[in-house]
Amino acid sequence: MKRLIAAFSLALSLGTFAWASEPVKVPAAPQEQAVAAPVQAAAPTPAAPVTEKAAVPAAPSEKKHELKANPMVTIPIFLAIIGATMMVVVWSAKQTKSAADFYTAGGGITGTQNGWAIAGDYMSAASFLGISGIISLYGYDGFMYSVGWLVAYITVLLIVAEPCRNAGKFTLGDILSFRTEPKSVRAAAAISTVAVSTFYLTAQMVGAGKLMQLLLGIPYKTAVIGVGILMVGYVVFGGMTATTWVQIIKAGLLMSGAALLSVLVGLKSGMSPFQFFNDIATSPNIIEHVQKVVLKDPVAVAGFDYGQRFLEPGLFLKNPLDQISLGMALVLGTAGMPHILMRFFTVPTAQAARKSVIIAMFIIGSFYILTTLLGFGAAIHVTPQSIMNVDKGGNMAAMMLAQQLGGDIHPFLGDLLLAFLCAVAFATILAVVSGLVLAASAAIAHDIYVNVIKGGHADQHEQVKAARITSFVVGACGIAIGIAAEKQNVAHLVALAFAVAASGNLPVVVLSLFWKKFNTAGVIAGLVTGTVVSIALVMVSPNMTYPKKVAEDAQKVVVKLEEKQAGGAVLTEKEMKDLGKAKADYEKNKDGKSFLGLDKPLFALKNPGVVSIPLGFIAAVIAALAFPSRRSEEMFDELYVRQNTGIGIAKAVDH
Repeated sequence: MKRLIAAFSLALSLGTFAWASEPVKVPAAPQEQAVAAPVQAAAPTPAAPVTEKAAVPAAPSEKKHELKANPMVTIPIFLAIIGATMMVVVWSAKQTKSAADFYTAGGGITGTQNGWAIAGDYMSAASFLGISGIISLYGYDGFMYSVGWLVAYITVLLIVAEPCRNAGKFTLGDILSFRTEPKSVRAAAAISTVAVSTFYLTAQMVGAGKLMQLLLGIPYKTAVIGVGILMVGYVVFGGMTATTWVQIIKAGLLMSGAALLSVLVGLKSGMSPFQFFNDIATSPNIIEHVQKVVLKDPVAVAGFDYGQRFLEPGLFLKNPLDQISLGMALVLGTAGMPHILMRFFTVPTAQAARKSVIIAMFIIGSFYILTTLLGFGAAIHVTPQSIMNVDKGGNMAAMMLAQQLGGDIHPFLGDLLLAFLCAVAFATILAVVSGLVLAASAAIAHDIYVNVIKGGHADQHEQVKAARITSFVVGACGIAIGIAAEKQNVAHLVALAFAVAASGNLPVVVLSLFWKKFNTAGVIAGLVTGTVVSIALVMVSPNMTYPKKVAEDAQKVVVKLEEKQAGGAVLTEKEMKDLGKAKADYEKNKDGKSFLGLDKPLFALKNPGVVSIPLGFIAAVIAALAFPSRRSEEMFDELYVRQNTGIGIAKAVDH
């Protein structure tokens, strides 16, 4: 229970700073203005005061950027990475003979290797491209995603890593069914696993298709099918061994690319953090972006420092509860992600499981610090305007930054850096989707087929055959879903996957391991309630598109600019374009409705964690108390001994 309390403390502390809600637009006193870094560990040397003239530039310099990879450079790098990973698959296929080999690499992965593999499994294209993109467009709020995903592994280390390694075998269902009715619990766990994996997988597949389409000119469907075929090959033939080594290779490449690009960003500011943040706060393009795009002020508020506002919270997550809800989902969701939990079954001892988490935390923490530099660097050197011209979500910010900074040294170096990061992003997607497919196929083949349908009576050959067939089917479904979702906004699916994992999976895992009275009714109630509530809330949240809200925002721009005209002022060419665009957006969206036919969100938060996570725990506790089970209570002592010593799973280790 101490571990549970510690985890909740971390989740809540992550969001406490957000209670200082969005700052009021009060003109800043020039003598007091100083550039603030996102985390003020030490008082920086005050930068030069940002004058009103700097805060509201008349004509920010605009650079024309386009993102186009050089096929002569990109294709060889792609082929080299694919060739290296396919050699790993061929080698791994020879090692995969039993179900344990397929699902957990026979438990023969070392703690160091597993740490790198966890990092590779976790640092997805969504985090590499998405976080840097959010930071480049919204500043400090994007940084909170980095913090949340880093702190998440403290929860994993404190609560689930060692107990899950000692109490489980292959899947989430193994942990939950130890002292409950196995068939019903395994079925519920499998459904939850497939749901979480599908949400995450869809986002990755669409991301892969869009990335390849944009950078290489490959048709979207061709790109998705290509990624899918490689993904299926990794899993079907190589199992967990191949997936692990692909993740290790990808993690090394991703860290190398991010580190190199971060050094180039630092050199632009003379390796001075104070100069770096001063460059952000005084950038005319960032100031214009915050004013007109983020805060939607057609006319600048006199004396308001828009550059400084970029370094403060509340541009993306305007509701303080959103910060807390996001923190809870990220911190607690990771400990419930099926493909992360599976990784703890690949090491020989619980000691190795703990070591792998610590190594993963170091790698992931370093990586997310680098993505913060890349996001802010892209805002300075590429400009938010250019980033949004290429991709409105900002997902190509890191790619554009690589091409820009490399090109400043030599045009070929710009092409080379872009090609390398494209190949790394591609390898990133392959590694993550392979882990997701393996987790989903394990849930179906091991939990449903072997243990529910066959009652646990299946030989090793039959189990491996079922696992490979299931992996092929899951991969084919992933391709089909990726193609079908081409024109859908799937950005919310990643947040949804973490919210579902935190709301459904985590409560039942924690209570199964640490509460004596927990039972079958509690598992099913917790899984169903957490999953259904989190999905339902996301579907009626601001994550979905509400055309009438778009029209309302456009109308505000029209009114303000027309008021300026009526006052006798002459609109600039840029303001005339803004006015025309706003009128067009209003006409296009004024009569539209959301996917569920709503005019506006019914749930105000972008992430449902602050509501759905407590409900998942409450439902699990109430159901367990309402339908007690003596057998579950009697078996708790055995589970407690196993999870703390590894008896029955691995040799006991010193603590």
